[in-house]
Amino acid sequence: MKNKKSKLNLALFILFLFSIMSCELENYSKKLHQIFSDADNFHFKENPISATYAGIYKYNNKMPSISKESLDRRLNFWKGIILRLNKIELNKLSNEDKINYSIFQDMVKGRIDAILFKDYQMPINADSGFHTGLSRLHKAMSFNTESDYLNYISRLDQFPRFFDEHISNMKEGIAENRTLPQVVLNGYEVTITTHIVDEIKESAFFTPFTSFPKTLNKEQKEKLLELGSESIKKKVIPSFQNFLDFFLKEYYPNARKTLGASELPNGNQFYQYKIKQFTTLDLNADEIHNIGLSEVKRIRKEMDKIIADLEFDGTFEMFLDFLRTDKRFYAKSAEDLLKEASFIAKKMDAKLPSLFKKLPRLPYGVAPVPDDLAPKYTGGRYSGPAKGSNEAGYYWVNTYKLEVRPLYNLEALTLHEGVPGHHLQNSIAAEITGLPDFRKRLGITVFGEGWGLYSEFLGLEAGFYKDPYSNFGRLTYEMWRACRLVVDTGIHAKNWSRQKVIDYLSSNTALPIHECTTETDRYIAWPGQALAYKIGELKIKELRKFASKELGQNFDLREFHDTILWSGELPLDLLEQNIKNWIEVKKGS
Repeated sequence: MKNKKSKLNLALFILFLFSIMSCELENYSKKLHQIFSDADNFHFKENPISATYAGIYKYNNKMPSISKESLDRRLNFWKGIILRLNKIELNKLSNEDKINYSIFQDMVKGRIDAILFKDYQMPINADSGFHTGLSRLHKAMSFNTESDYLNYISRLDQFPRFFDEHISNMKEGIAENRTLPQVVLNGYEVTITTHIVDEIKESAFFTPFTSFPKTLNKEQKEKLLELGSESIKKKVIPSFQNFLDFFLKEYYPNARKTLGASELPNGNQFYQYKIKQFTTLDLNADEIHNIGLSEVKRIRKEMDKIIADLEFDGTFEMFLDFLRTDKRFYAKSAEDLLKEASFIAKKMDAKLPSLFKKLPRLPYGVAPVPDDLAPKYTGGRYSGPAKGSNEAGYYWVNTYKLEVRPLYNLEALTLHEGVPGHHLQNSIAAEITGLPDFRKRLGITVFGEGWGLYSEFLGLEAGFYKDPYSNFGRLTYEMWRACRLVVDTGIHAKNWSRQKVIDYLSSNTALPIHECTTETDRYIAWPGQALAYKIGELKIKELRKFASKELGQNFDLREFHDTILWSGELPLDLLEQNIKNWIEVKKGS
């Protein structure tokens, strides 16, 4: 009897300890998620445009501030968040919350670094900037009531202040030698001049006033039309004109003549910060450069084999020239190019069930790159909808200068930007449940772009690239991303010249010279971003090979893909751990 009572007491004591531990876990989890919530609330209040795109509309009448006071306020807040995070004991968190904690901490540190490294002094890059998305902001807003229109007009009225703050920061950048290199800014003014129009109705910002909901009466419509027109005339157009004047008279003439990030104040540390930001790994420039050289060598062998199989009579350089100049490889009209891209996209739609078990609901369309971006834009890009909007996703195809938009690259481009690439990945991210809100809009570049490049490779298994020229196009896209590792580090850590980068791209890929040039300017203006594609793809392929070896006949490619995408975006170390956990579960079952 006494022994039974002792066992009962022990069991109750163990239960008591377990209860205390559970309470501690729950308590720390609540504290952590409260930090997430506080950070979200602050972020959206400080960044009303981000709030709109996240489906939070209570700030729809506001534009962000980039004043010194605002930046100081943000810096102090995010430093305070780090202090709060440091008070949480990691061993008291669940495995899921440990992941959330790690990702969130990196995100906050990145926001602090962005301010400390004064990213705000360079709010433009070679093909876009703080001003280029404003004309499409209305697509993320609702226009059902008079208040909706008044919110939009309020935003237009704040353009002068918004532009002036950016100009002020860019002037500081000039004084501190923290500007974009002058050479990448040739022609950049087209992104500004497009919105300086003589007729109000020609402005992209006038679009919401071209039609009104039936719920508004005649007087309301007339009033809103008058207010909106007045805002565009006296606030919007003058803001773009002021920015153009500043760009042409002050910024461009005084932009630095050097290229690499290493030439900026604290340049080497700045570039290392960018490497970490875009790869999530602790690699240095030399390591990345050597990975790139190795990949270039491997891919070149595959390209040489295709040329040999085609029995082409000439050198590698002559074959590239043939691809760039033969008219058979180029669409005759913008409509033809869009139709071809649409056909490829629809063909891949039918292949998705063979690659994934679970698919998202959001559809997507194919559309041309907007005119104000096209001249200095890449060949194509994915543009996702704002949360809560009635928009689909869009795969943008650049129809500017058709003679430099080859069809042999189109399959790879379409799979990368559409499905199974960015549209699929982003649509899945929007449907994932059980994650903190901040993780649904992270935008971890190495994850997303790594997946995009891996998606090009998946086309081989889905029956694409049957034409040898198209397969060469796929390889030239993969070579392009491998070259990025070489040239990005070459520019920003090894003092490569702009022409050396253009020559390296043009001699190793079949990209048109125009695109080699625009891409070079992109890498110069956006240090580190180009590293994400190949680094991410290599990790996904490495994990797939590892999982296949570990699981043997139990390896399911569709489950592997679902595990990657339906777990949410992850830095590469946590992605690797997630796949290893999945493998252990599969082994156990």
